[in-house]
Amino acid sequence: MKKHPHKRAANEAAPGYRCRGRIWIEEGGETFIGYGRVVLLERIGEHGSITKAARSMDMSYKHAWDLVDSMNRHAREALVTTSKGGKGGGGATLTDAGSRVINQFRRLGQRLEAFLAAETAGLVL
Repeated sequence: MKKHPHKRAANEAAPGYRCRGRIWIEEGGETFIGYGRVVLLERIGEHGSITKAARSMDMSYKHAWDLVDSMNRHAREALVTTSKGGKGGGGATLTDAGSRVINQFRRLGQRLEAFLAAETAGLVL
């Protein structure tokens, strides 16, 4: 019997293939948190400023502010607090709740990646 050149044994994984996924957590039909929002929170934590965080991501201040406002409205506790400032404008602080959301989202992402890697290993394409 002639073997088909494109078929592999049932127990041989599909080399070179990888399953990927993205996580969005929604609340009330709106995105509450996703990868880009987590990066924004991390940058706010680093820079202490929504303006500087937005600039580091090539994002407008208005868009960044809208995202922070949306996350704060959907969270049980504020993820970012702001303060009015003097010459340099206001500051922004990542709260403990914001840090928890980042950590939970990152852990969830790691679990998803591990699941997808295991599922990919079982593919026979």
